[in-house]
Amino acid sequence: MKNKIKKPELLAPVGNWTMLRTAVKNGANAVYFGVEKLNMRARAKNFLLDEMEEVTRFCHNAGVDAHLTLNTIVYENELADVDEILRRAKYAGIDMVIAWDFAVIQKILEYDLPLCVSTQASISNSGSAKFFEELGAKRIVLARECALEQIKEIKQKVNLEIEAFVHGAMCVAVSGRCFMSHYAFGHSANRGDCIQPCRREYEIIDTEGNASFILGEDYVMSPKDLMTVEFLDELIEAGIDAFKIEGRKRSPEYLAKVVSVYRQAIDDYFENKLNAEKKQRLVSELEKVYNRGFSAGFYFGRPGAEDFATQRGSVATTRKRYAGKVLNYFKKAGVAHVKLEAEELKLGDKIYIIGETTGTLEWQINSMVIDEQSVETAPKGSEITFKFNEIVRQNDKVYKIVELGKST
Repeated sequence: MKNKIKKPELLAPVGNWTMLRTAVKNGANAVYFGVEKLNMRARAKNFLLDEMEEVTRFCHNAGVDAHLTLNTIVYENELADVDEILRRAKYAGIDMVIAWDFAVIQKILEYDLPLCVSTQASISNSGSAKFFEELGAKRIVLARECALEQIKEIKQKVNLEIEAFVHGAMCVAVSGRCFMSHYAFGHSANRGDCIQPCRREYEIIDTEGNASFILGEDYVMSPKDLMTVEFLDELIEAGIDAFKIEGRKRSPEYLAKVVSVYRQAIDDYFENKLNAEKKQRLVSELEKVYNRGFSAGFYFGRPGAEDFATQRGSVATTRKRYAGKVLNYFKKAGVAHVKLEAEELKLGDKIYIIGETTGTLEWQINSMVIDEQSVETAPKGSEITFKFNEIVRQNDKVYKIVELGKST
């Protein structure tokens, strides 16, 4: 049966060159990104419009598709910007444009660019899907509120590609179309500018000002993060064409871990290796980077109280601490030369090396040398060399990975 199932595309978010190279090195089949304006990454990093051609060329040289996000609502005075961005996208050879504003969709079709309809359109049934299919869409991102059985039914009734989220932050509003941030603080979620007031703890005050109460013990408007590794085989067998990772303001190591885990899970499925034990190991890996706790989202029904966060911020089992920088890399010997500026390192410690050209690399220190002498501990301020099997660059940053609950 697995030979007849199409391997889904793994789609990752990127906003700069470090993230782009991290996604590609860790196994993404496609990336999605914005360029300066009119995308849902207004409060995150974006590429410059002038970089779009270079980004697309880099992706294509790596065998990776480049998807451009133009997925906010658009005002009258921005229509010329839409035209300019899409004209440049056509020239660059962008593989797909993600949008839902009809003025943007019209222009995408005029430029004969492949259209992917954003999850912001809240497509939740085959009738809506067929409308966009007849309009000329190549792909739709279904509403996050769709259950797995609904996705299967929609997939059987349409002849376009289905994209669905498999990991990342969830929004308490329908398909992320929320007005709370705009109403309270003047920052519109529908323009990619949400400041996430739903993630906060709230207090109820009676109208006469005599009493106040903290609203429960949980963050009742802050959903846990979506995580689908435990049932990824069911999503593959449902025929979903593209698995989308959310990560609007996440770190390079977050992207490296999440992309590599889902790459492993997808490949393991098609090699008959994705068993319960392997899934649990992969979940443990995901727990190491930023997360608010994990939920199955809407895939098996409406989320309940257990699907909302119990604290603000991350519950990751590890964090990174700046340790130093790369001084040199000796390619023939496969040795990195590092200056420890802020942390000591011991044998067995794990590190990240992160750089714009390098991307994000994780490594365990199994040997270290100071002044031609092997050492077990390298103090802060020392210069060390150690074996490293991938090329790193001068001034790449080195971070020590610290397990939470441990002091070193």
